[in-house]
Order: sequence, then structure tokens, then C-alpha cells
Amino acid sequence: MFQRLTMLFAPLLVLFASAAYAAAPMPAPAPPIIGAKSYLVVDSLTGRELASLNPDEALAPASLTKLMTTYVVFHALKQEQIRLEDEVTISEKAWRTEGSRMFVEVGSRVSINDLLLGMIVQSGNDASVALAEHIAGTESVFAELMNQYAASLSMHSSHFLNATGLPAAGHTTTARDLTTLARAMILEFPDYYAWHSVKEFTYNDIKQDNRNSLLWRDASVDGLKTGHTDDAGYCLVASAKRDNMRIISTVLGTSSTRARTDGSQALLNYGFRFFETRLLFKAGEEVTTARIWKSANENSRLGVLEDLYITVRRGAYDQLESTLDIPAIIEAPVSAGQPVAELTVRLGEEQLLSAPLRALDDNPTGSVWQAAYARQCQPLVRVSMSEQTGLEFPCDFPIKMMGRDTPEFRATARALVEVRAGAVADSAVQAAVSRNGRFVSVTVTITATSQQQLDDIYRDASSHDDVLVAL
Repeated sequence: MFQRLTMLFAPLLVLFASAAYAAAPMPAPAPPIIGAKSYLVVDSLTGRELASLNPDEALAPASLTKLMTTYVVFHALKQEQIRLEDEVTISEKAWRTEGSRMFVEVGSRVSINDLLLGMIVQSGNDASVALAEHIAGTESVFAELMNQYAASLSMHSSHFLNATGLPAAGHTTTARDLTTLARAMILEFPDYYAWHSVKEFTYNDIKQDNRNSLLWRDASVDGLKTGHTDDAGYCLVASAKRDNMRIISTVLGTSSTRARTDGSQALLNYGFRFFETRLLFKAGEEVTTARIWKSANENSRLGVLEDLYITVRRGAYDQLESTLDIPAIIEAPVSAGQPVAELTVRLGEEQLLSAPLRALDDNPTGSVWQAAYARQCQPLVRVSMSEQTGLEFPCDFPIKMMGRDTPEFRATARALVEVRAGAVADSAVQAAVSRNGRFVSVTVTITATSQQQLDDIYRDASSHDDVLVAL
């Protein structure tokens, strides 16, 4: 049974405890009104929603469909099913496809590279059908591939019937699903994604500009795709990167090219102005340690395997509070990458992030002598309504207190323990400073003689004004 220490022994580690000392963050105003049927704005890295209007309403996507067509083609390239230099013979069906065109000629042979540029930059329906037929044999079979990839991305509100976005009953998606697709495109194919910033492309002596006019207006914009039909209205999925933050905006169902451009610009500016994305922990960085019973090493380092970011309102970062939930008993062996604890980050009452902390190293089962020592000193978790926790005494026991990093607090933490446990050696006192350098965790390890002794120490610590947390 999965038990956790509770009450005085609750494994609740406050990593950021500055809320009481930081100024209140600037509140984010309501997002701009842009005259769209639906929109969604997110941070590309974290997926944090920054603004939205009917993001789950199913609508016709028009040529935004080509984002999924492009995504499928990129996967075919990655899997080496096709190559950029491969040539595609243009069918009569592709040549006759109505709407925006690259102006390929029936029977001609065109490279995958040129067809991709014709689809991404010129929004060529003929190029889209040619690519679909080359990869899947027919456009209808290719649409099945599109739906399979949509399902793999959890785009549950999307259904594709063609590779172009030409009107078809039941061919719909949502702002949320398109944003998910854009995030995946940027993350999985950063090199190919750069094609979405190409401003013009010439084929068959016909030069056509990219219809995403934000590429000319805003230097931070580098993608993605426009779309328009009478049913869908004017649509745009746009992405911009300023400093180290990337934002994606998806706008559906505006009344004109100017409305979609101005609306997308306003939403991007809103996101960058009122939100920021910060690095919480680097991949492989030790966040904390956990006691591992019956193990070769007494403690295991815990952290994240990939860089962990968080998106917050500007000015709110110093008010974040983070808690760490660790099981009361973790027994060896522990494998590198194994989830051990759960990190939760909140801003006031709002939970912004929850992520597992994983073991950064292998910690195998210890020797017979180490296992015997663990059995002697391991806490005994008694299952009851109140989940009481007991200890066998005497037992080495670490007492941790957190407060502002001052010489006075370090001395106070030690003194609070020594009042009940007697003098402790310098080697029994360890200190760890928080990332921002403002707080310190002081751990004093004693040979505990009784439950009453520990209760007295924690009672003294919890009532002291300088102690923020006692563990």
C-alpha cells in the first residue's frame, strides 16, 4: 500500500516560499476582442493557455488542413519513405484540383522539395494532392493517415476527408487541435518548420507570396499557415518567438484577411506582454534527495530528465510555491528514470504544474548488513484511518527546517534541535540554499531517543517565527 508520512512528518517540501515577501503580480487584463468565431493562444513550450474563445468549437479549417498534410509528409521524410529529391508525376486529378494552385502541369515530374514549398508557401491544392497520392496512392487513403496522426496527437475533435481543406461535409477541426498540431510540428521538425517562414516561392515562372502577411509585419513571426473558404472564413495559425519564449495563436472564422492578421497580431502581443516562460529545473539537475531503504546508497538524487519550464503572468514568478510529495517508504532497487516523487507548483490557489521527479541514478539493493540496518531504523507505517506513523528507537533521524538564508536562522535551526537532543557535531548539520539564494534548508541529523523528543522538537520549530517549514 502506498503510504505517505503525514502531520509533522508530512513530506511537503516548500521549494519556493517567497509569496509572503514578493509584491503582487500585475494582473493580466482580458484578451483583445478580435471578431473571430474561435481562437486559442498558448505558450509553445509549456502548452499553457494564455487566452481563448470557443477553442473546442468544431469548424471548417480551410487550408489550415495543409498543416496536417505537411505533418504527414514530414513523418514520411523522417522515416525515409521518401526523399526531398524524389520526383512525383503529377496526375490529372492533382492538376485539376480547384482553388489556390502551384500551377504544376499534368504529367510533369516535380520534386518533393518543390511540392512542399508549393503547398506551404503558395498553399497549392494541386501540390497537396500530388504529395498525398505519392505517399498513399490516393488522396482518400492519405486522409486516413491524417486521421491516424491526429489520433496519435490526441486531436480528438478533428476529422479530415482530404489533403487540401476544400469544403467537405464532416471535414472539421478546432482551434485547440490545430494548436496541438502546430506545437508538434515545431517540436518534432524544427529544421523543416523553417519552411513556414519562406516569404515567396517561384515555380513555372510564377512567383507567389506567402499569404501570411505577419511574416512582413512582425520579424518575430516565423509561421505557420493561412486558410480561407466561404464556410471557414479567414483563418490563421501563427507562431512568433521573442527572446526565449514562443507563442502560438490560432484564429478561426474572421471576416477578412486584415481581420485575421490584425487579430493574430493582437493576440501574440497580448501573450508576450502579460506572460513569461521560465526554466524551473534543468535536465539532470538535482532537485532534492529521497531516502531509499535497503539500498546500496542511503539517498537517491531526484530531478527531471528534460528541462522543466513554467509559464506565468509577468511579475508572478517570485510568488510561486512548490511542494514535493514523497512516499514515506521507498525500498531499493531504484532505477534511473524511475518516478519517485511528485512536484506541484502553485500560484496562490491555482495549480500551474504537476510533474514527476525521477531518480537520476541507479540505486541497487544494498548488502545484507545495509538491509539489516534499514529494518532496525525504518519507519513503520501503520494503516489506519489517520495513517499514523511510528519509529523504532533509537534511530538516526534527519530534521529539516527552512527559512530565509541568514546566519541567524542557521544558528536558530541548530539551537532548536540541541535544546531537546543535546549538542550535535558540525558534521551532523547540512545546509542547502534555494535556487534564488533567498532561502536555506538546514538539516540536523540526531540520534532520536523517543517519539516525544521528536514531537517536542517539531513543536518548538513550528512555533518559531523564523521557521517557514519544519520536516
